[in-house]
Amino acid sequence: MLWPGTLIGAGAGFFIASIPGAMLGALLGQALDRRLQLHSWAHLLERLGARPALRNDELLFVLLGRLAKSGGRVVDTHIEQARQEMRLLEMEPAAQQRAVAAFNRGKAGSDSLRGYLQRLKAQPHAAEGVLCACWRMIHADGRVAPQERELIVLWGRWLGWSAQQVLALGGEKEGHRQPVATRGGTYQQSLTLLGVTASSDPAQIKRAYRRLLSRHHPDKVAGTGASASQVREATEKTRELHQAYALIRERHGF
Repeated sequence: MLWPGTLIGAGAGFFIASIPGAMLGALLGQALDRRLQLHSWAHLLERLGARPALRNDELLFVLLGRLAKSGGRVVDTHIEQARQEMRLLEMEPAAQQRAVAAFNRGKAGSDSLRGYLQRLKAQPHAAEGVLCACWRMIHADGRVAPQERELIVLWGRWLGWSAQQVLALGGEKEGHRQPVATRGGTYQQSLTLLGVTASSDPAQIKRAYRRLLSRHHPDKVAGTGASASQVREATEKTRELHQAYALIRERHGF
């Protein structure tokens, strides 16, 4: 990892006072890197532009915002999934406001995220949690777009994960794309899964979907002390709910 302040300090010190100056400049630059949490040239440019550094919880929502926008349009299920993540994290109102701002910042796609993610390599549980949340956002609209897959694989690489590990976490295989016709089962199966009928109005369908999503969300199940197999079942159930809701939305046109 490149530490810009350290390199600039060393270079300036060498120019002024040769090797002793380089050593002193590097020490001063290192102190600046640590104080300002500079971990890449892109981050330095970001700070020079008066953009604040991202906190870990803000980083997550920047990632989620970028994924939601990567397909070109943010839909209601993306917004609802972001809200669900806030609830899972039990965010206070002030933290929720920062999360919303970070989500919008992610939609703009102007942040350099590599340095932030590389720092999480030293926190494997946090890294896995970020990737799981990203997969939940990807599955929120019931499909996995190529752009979304490319982004999460890239982010996983920066976190120290292989493409195969990242895709397996999302229930996919490398080079495999599930046919659209088979996702989420049939229309009738999707209605049954959500406990609604073909005559249910959009508001009823949305309420049923959100209620079931909250009940079966893997993070909520994990918080009850469930086993690893139960968490995997909850993850699969959540994916099925996403796919069923997407199919019903497409059929009903809302």
